Amino acid sequence: MLGCLNHATFATTALEGEEIQQGAQKRDEQSGERYNLTVTLFRRAKGMELQRDDRIPQRVLVIAAHPDDIEFGCAGSIARWVAAGAQVTYCIVTDGAAGSNDPSVQAPVLAHQRREEQQTAAAVVGVSDVRFLNYRDGSLQATLDLRRDLTRLIREVRPERVVCQDPTTVFVNGTYINHPDHRAAGEAAIYAVFPSAATRLIFPELLDEGLEPHQVKELYLDLTLEPTVYVDISETLERKIEALLCHRSQVDEEAARWVREWAAETGKRAGCAYAEAFRVVRLVEEEQNPAHTQD
Repeated sequence: MLGCLNHATFATTALEGEEIQQGAQKRDEQSGERYNLTVTLFRRAKGMELQRDDRIPQRVLVIAAHPDDIEFGCAGSIARWVAAGAQVTYCIVTDGAAGSNDPSVQAPVLAHQRREEQQTAAAVVGVSDVRFLNYRDGSLQATLDLRRDLTRLIREVRPERVVCQDPTTVFVNGTYINHPDHRAAGEAAIYAVFPSAATRLIFPELLDEGLEPHQVKELYLDLTLEPTVYVDISETLERKIEALLCHRSQVDEEAARWVREWAAETGKRAGCAYAEAFRVVRLVEEEQNPAHTQD
């Protein structure tokens, strides 16, 4: 549910300045893998180019606030990963019931319709595992209850890659205020990834459910103003558009047009026809990551 988001809002832009980091590494007590605790204090590398990312993960969990957020943000990348063998699970946090200003629309009816639209859209890109948390649309907060629910799902699905919305995005190009549900879902997701999912004694009640800790290896943030990598979606753009148009209660061909232009603008800056960009946080050293490269 992106509202009146301008088609070029999240297109990749040149970054200026320099990068200063402080960091260390910690070893996971169960797996022995080392994961990064590096904190980027200031990341504005002048003229920094996006890095191409062709690695294909084995398991991916995609967390989004609303039905249709995934299709706007990263469905082209997901289609590519699924085609290459990745197992992908969607988690839609809210019920989508606030997605209309039509006085004749009843919230429960709209929520049901949007659930069906999301399942249809997921199937277009090859995703069959879609989870709905059914939090109230429009008033989402990054509560401990939400973080617990996402931690539970991470420990159940055990992905090496989690995709979520960048919670640091607030004002965009002077034309858009990021939806607070996007930020709340993103904030809860990143703290579910770390420290909650990986730490045994956070939410110990999950241990009673048989859900042992799990270390996510990399976090991909979409709808970001600070992208670091891009995925070439030239071969999957049409599936992204088809999936987007499944959300008939929310979008039309005009939305598809500017999403196509948005992907083309990102692709132009990335050096390909169409692309999606992400801000990536790698929590495990590269050599420990089983994600493979697509030929």
